Amino acid sequence: MDLGIDNRIALVSGADSGMGKETARLLLEAGVRVAVTDRADGTLDAAVDELSSLGEVIGVTGDVTKPDDVRAIWASVRDRLGDPDIYVNAAGVTGATGDFLDVNDAGWLQTLDINLMGAVRMCREAIPAMRRGGWGRIVLFASEDAVQPYVDELAYCASKAGILSLAKGLSKAYGGDNVLVNTVSPAFIATPMTDKMMRKRADERGETFEAAIHSFLAEERPGMVLKRRGRAEEVAAAVAFLCSERASFINGAGLRVDSGSVFTIAG
Repeated sequence: MDLGIDNRIALVSGADSGMGKETARLLLEAGVRVAVTDRADGTLDAAVDELSSLGEVIGVTGDVTKPDDVRAIWASVRDRLGDPDIYVNAAGVTGATGDFLDVNDAGWLQTLDINLMGAVRMCREAIPAMRRGGWGRIVLFASEDAVQPYVDELAYCASKAGILSLAKGLSKAYGGDNVLVNTVSPAFIATPMTDKMMRKRADERGETFEAAIHSFLAEERPGMVLKRRGRAEEVAAAVAFLCSERASFINGAGLRVDSGSVFTIAG
């Protein structure tokens, strides 16, 4: 399928691995010129090297919790590629976990700062040029947790519920300028983040990594009827579609990529 976005410019945050990197890959394959950004921890250059054979891709390091970094990220991309007319917000962390009564303010604030306020800061930079150009696509990563919260990760759940509300509000505010804003909500995807979760579970329970995945699915995610972790490229395919001209009448929507994990039909 021709996505109709050849030679568009995209910025993908949280793109050094996992779903962000796979989204960048599919956008490059669609002819998009892509900038990827993540924190300066040494992994972004490797991602750029991996993707460079597919098209024009640059890497820009920065921290979405720091306003000066956010401005610098966008300034660098504009200088090197031009104004992005696609923005994908994949930057995020699990954040503070545990019993609600044991998670302090600092844990809550750090989780919200990265997952929610990071998206706010990046969208604030993205939208003005999209409005001027009369074309824009923004996709924010939410989660199944946004509508089906789990009691041991309530800070994460709240941050992702905030993402749903933010996206809906932005879609109302700027859809009339043809800046379309949507969300994708994955569930239990094979990424470095869930690898870490499963290694911890395996160690705590004295079982293998694969056994930890199977027990987690059975005990914690019974709605995932495919009985496996999702693949990053399966999420990226949904994101790339929402970034495309093929999604020109989709605005303020939330697309679940969750193997049926969420039990409700609403939200």
